[in-house]
Amino acid sequence: NTQRPEWNDANNALVGNGVSMVTLYYLRRFLTFFQQTLSGSSEQQFAVSTELATLFHAISEAFESHQAHLTGAFNDSSRKSVMDGLGKAGAAFRSGIYGDSFSGSSQDIDKEQLEAFLQTSLAYLDHSIASNRREDQLYHAYNLMTVERDGVKIDYLNEMLEGQVAVLSSGFLSPEEAIAVLDGMKKSKLFRPDQYSYLLYPFKDLKGFLDRNDIPENLVASSTLLTTMVADGDVRIVEKDVNGGFHFNSNFKNAGDLQEALAALTDTQYSNLASGEESLILDIFEEVFNHKAFTGRSGTFYGYEGLGSIYWHMVSKLLLAVYECCDQAVSQNASEEVVGRLLEHFYEINAGIGVHKSPELYGAFPTDPYSHTPGGKGAQQPGMTGQVKEDILSRFGELGVKVREGSLTFQPDLLRQSEFLTEPSTFSYVNLAGEKDIVNLPEKSLVFTYCQVPVVYHLSEKAGATVHMSNGDAQTIAGLALDRISSSKLFQRTGEITRIDVLVPTHLLK
Repeated sequence: NTQRPEWNDANNALVGNGVSMVTLYYLRRFLTFFQQTLSGSSEQQFAVSTELATLFHAISEAFESHQAHLTGAFNDSSRKSVMDGLGKAGAAFRSGIYGDSFSGSSQDIDKEQLEAFLQTSLAYLDHSIASNRREDQLYHAYNLMTVERDGVKIDYLNEMLEGQVAVLSSGFLSPEEAIAVLDGMKKSKLFRPDQYSYLLYPFKDLKGFLDRNDIPENLVASSTLLTTMVADGDVRIVEKDVNGGFHFNSNFKNAGDLQEALAALTDTQYSNLASGEESLILDIFEEVFNHKAFTGRSGTFYGYEGLGSIYWHMVSKLLLAVYECCDQAVSQNASEEVVGRLLEHFYEINAGIGVHKSPELYGAFPTDPYSHTPGGKGAQQPGMTGQVKEDILSRFGELGVKVREGSLTFQPDLLRQSEFLTEPSTFSYVNLAGEKDIVNLPEKSLVFTYCQVPVVYHLSEKAGATVHMSNGDAQTIAGLALDRISSSKLFQRTGEITRIDVLVPTHLLK
């Protein structure tokens, strides 16, 4: 549970009420990866602790016994039934370990059982993802749950960028569905035209101080306790001001304080009303303050990473997710129109990131990493954020650098021909010996380093590559993939490979 992939503020602020679709989207990605890994294994049985095996079978039973609901929609009752089954399985496992530790014995779980479990689990995850699609083609990021006596109720928050990034990364969407999400984002309140990028949350106007803690008169009238106490002039729970407005006791910080105040009425004339209407008054309190939907600074501040703010790390995560969608579309032989529309979004998101902007628009040196850009200001809070990692991964993806079964492959399907030099130039870098070195570049080429070895792309009519060795030898390759031996030398930085020239067919480029 400490390894959840959320951007921290929203889910942390939601405390026990949050239902993270973000985690579910990434869980689907992981289970799909695990499914593929398992299918390629020759092992037929896996030994685990007896306690874990018991948990595994209990979770499997909980899922299998409710599969009929996957053909339709879950209601509050059926949702609670599944949650109870999973919760009891987890509680029994946890209490057993905490109470008696592990027994030391083990049991085998068959590969077939694991494969069936993964298939069933993915069916539940896909059902959940489909049911969290919004009318505007976006997907929910964090939901709110309310546990009632006979069911679990789900409520929804506003659209969030994080949810779109996660669902695009999940592998659930087809290329066409990914386009629908991206088109929906561009039309949504998440899009910020002045920076040509995306906000974490839609901008909203916060209530002023005097507009808070106002209880609508009809809600006060719905409670006999509140109307009676107001008539008596008792202000321990609610007070009526000189203008006729109603407000909760200003000393209440949260619902716990309200509950204590209601409990203090036990030996008073309000005792029966206080005990009988406690849930009603707590509901009124929540309706006034909406504490359950509090999502931290991005929903309550204007500065820092608050309202109207672009959080650049999340934009770069979006870029990487869209790259993966583009790559998926190409590998699935999607139509040129579908690939082209995905690429349009990829290039637009890439152009919106700071490195491509003028200092005037970005508000700082464009090549420096910054945390966020608030509304009405330039980039703020300099520092090496996680954004850099996603940008590097996206760039290597754009260049088409991939490792397939231990072999380095060049597949620049997303690279634009406009990036190649229009005149000769030079490139300086630090080689594996720690020395400064220079590569002379001809017209119609570009260069980057991989494992500190320069890779030079050349525009060509046919594919091919040449691997230059430190002893002066050169290996010519007909295609765009190195063999595993050469790739291994490159990965291990042995120094035997000094340069790679790659002939890139122009028809592959955009």
